[in-house]
Amino acid sequence: MDFNTFIKQLDDLKKQDLGGLEAQFKLAPELRLAYNQQKIASKNPKKAAVLALFYPSESTNEVLLLLTQRASYKGTHSSQISFPGGKVEKNDNSLAQTAIRETFEEVGIRKNEIRIIREMTPVYIPPSNFLATPYMGFTLARPSFKTNHEVAEIIEVNLKELLLEKNITTVAMTTSYMNKTKVPAFSIQNKIIWGATAMMLSEIKDLLKMVI
Repeated sequence: MDFNTFIKQLDDLKKQDLGGLEAQFKLAPELRLAYNQQKIASKNPKKAAVLALFYPSESTNEVLLLLTQRASYKGTHSSQISFPGGKVEKNDNSLAQTAIRETFEEVGIRKNEIRIIREMTPVYIPPSNFLATPYMGFTLARPSFKTNHEVAEIIEVNLKELLLEKNITTVAMTTSYMNKTKVPAFSIQNKIIWGATAMMLSEIKDLLKMVI
C-alpha cells in the first residue's frame, strides 16, 4: 500500500470501532483465554504501553510497520518479537507518553517525529503480569534507527505482509513457562510473531482491513 494513500485513510481509521478481545483472541495463546476482566483485575497488573509505528519505505513509498526482536536475557520475554514499548514510569503523564518515550529509548525515534493515530485495546500478558496498551502511530519518513541494549534486531514489515491470511499459522513454542505448546502466530520474513504482539497485530489487522 502506498504511504500517501495510508495517510488519507487516517480519519477513517480513527472513526472505526475496534475489534477488541474478539479480534485479539484470534491470535491468543490458550493460556491467555483463561483470563477474564475480573481475574485480570485481581492480579493488579503493572501498566505498560507500546507503539505500532507505520512509516514509508525509502525506495518504494510502501507502508512499513516497525517490530523489534528483543535481546536474549534471563527473563520471560527473551528474544521474542515485540513492538517498542515498556512499563509506565512515574514521570509519564499518559500511556501514550510511555509508548513514545520507550520508543525513543529502544530505537532512537524522537517524540517530535511521532504522531499518534489512536489507542487500541489493552492486552493482558499473564507470564509477566503486565497490562499493555498499544498505540498506532506514524512518522512521515523512515526513521533513522539507533537501538539500545534491549533490542537485538529491527524488523520492518510491509503492510501487505501483515494483511495476508496465509501468513497466519500455528507453531509449537517452548519458553520458560510452557513446553512445546501450540500457539497461533504470524509467520512473516521467517519470523514467528506470537503472544501479546500477535494479539495486538490481529486487532490492528482487522481495523486496517475495514478501510483498505
